[in-house]
Amino acid sequence: MKLYYPLMLDLKARKCLIVGGGLVAERKIGSLLVAGAAITVVSPDFTAAIEAKGSSGELVLHRRIYDSEDIQGFSLVIAATDLAHVNKQIAQDASKEGIWVNVVDQPELSSFIVPSVVRRGKLTLSVSTGGASPGTARRIAAELESAYGQEYEIYLDFLSEMRLKVQDTVKDRQSRQTIFKQMLDWDVLEKIRNGTFTAWRQEKLDSFEQDST
Repeated sequence: MKLYYPLMLDLKARKCLIVGGGLVAERKIGSLLVAGAAITVVSPDFTAAIEAKGSSGELVLHRRIYDSEDIQGFSLVIAATDLAHVNKQIAQDASKEGIWVNVVDQPELSSFIVPSVVRRGKLTLSVSTGGASPGTARRIAAELESAYGQEYEIYLDFLSEMRLKVQDTVKDRQSRQTIFKQMLDWDVLEKIRNGTFTAWRQEKLDSFEQDST
């Protein structure tokens, strides 16, 4: 059984290649755009959505069949064609060049796989079954979407704001750690849900500033 090492990649401005222009490629493009990747797509045909993103300058599109030279200069490659032999060739070419490659729906040919993801601002939850059952991963991700609502985006933004404020104003390391632990016990999520968060947040910030002066 192949065991994968989970990690989070910073793909901002990184050159990523997607081979294929169908609906699967369209979904992969959406995720990579969120990460800020510089995306090139090679395919004889494209969906209307991919065409639109190409016209707007979000993507570089090459309307042609794949050539082994296409992978040169890329950090990451995704093979998303509907031709098994083409996907296999892409995987071989990328592996030969030491480039990370994902072959959609064929984890055995991939050097990395993409989990199902739930995003709530700074919070990212990912689920993978190691390629055994993508449908199961999507089902679990749907359950996580219900369990972790949009309030978590506000919550994490607030914790980040408070963490920076504590780091700037509290010089003693032990005192900072104590405050960080106390922050986790604040019923922030409930206040966000019942609509009392904004006023409470301002009171907390004002109180903190007074205590630190």
